[in-house]
Amino acid sequence: MHSTTRYPAVAGRFYPKDRETLERDIRTYLSAQATPIPALGCIVPHAGYVYSGAVAGAVYSAIEIPNRIIVLCPNHTGKGRPLAIMSHGAWETPLGQVLIDSALAESLKKRLSILNEDADAHRSEHAIEVELPFLQDLRSDLSFVPIAVGTAQFNPLEQLGVAVAEVVQAQPEKILVVASSDMNHYESDAITRIKDHKAIERMLALDAYGLFETVMREEISMCGFGPAVVMLTAAKQLGATSAELIKYATSGDVSGDREMVVGYAGVVVR
Repeated sequence: MHSTTRYPAVAGRFYPKDRETLERDIRTYLSAQATPIPALGCIVPHAGYVYSGAVAGAVYSAIEIPNRIIVLCPNHTGKGRPLAIMSHGAWETPLGQVLIDSALAESLKKRLSILNEDADAHRSEHAIEVELPFLQDLRSDLSFVPIAVGTAQFNPLEQLGVAVAEVVQAQPEKILVVASSDMNHYESDAITRIKDHKAIERMLALDAYGLFETVMREEISMCGFGPAVVMLTAAKQLGATSAELIKYATSGDVSGDREMVVGYAGVVVR
């Protein structure tokens, strides 16, 4: 047991608490047909698995999962610092513990002074937690760096993206940068699809500032646009040349309610 263990906050709500049920669910979302190809980054949703699991599974099936990952998420709780990292200990899920990559986390903190050590921002935040079982299932020797992004200003997002690129570039191993985000929230299915595709267009163009501007101008309630801006900035600097929309869905596809939906996009950057 590690001294700093972050325990599950949403097991039994967003995904099954029982290990066997969780493993079975994850297998139904992962695609056996996909040929995994290395990627620099990806955007993956973080809703309850019943709604967004198929989109998340399609993304994770499409990419090779390295054993070192940086996972960026929005800060839904409002707790903690604007850019909050944890650099020691482990996170627990029903599938076991995932170690924090302390060396990678320390390098990031050293490189960017506005990135603060802060476990409070992570304690009850669900958006990284729901990604971990997928990653654990595909990669048993996984270690990761959790970063919660609670700022909506472009400059610090860009600074973090540049810092991530420089730190990743200095590592001998491959590192994947995951941005955990849902898309537009609580409007009709028709409006959500229009808004989301404006944002997706900028992501596919690898245009971090364009995404930021579009989200602001069109009032798209994409919770993780900050993590997406960071990931796109980093990937671009690491030489990304293409982005692909792997799968798109809304909660209405599952619930049948088209009046009030949340959008989910799965994007891979190579």
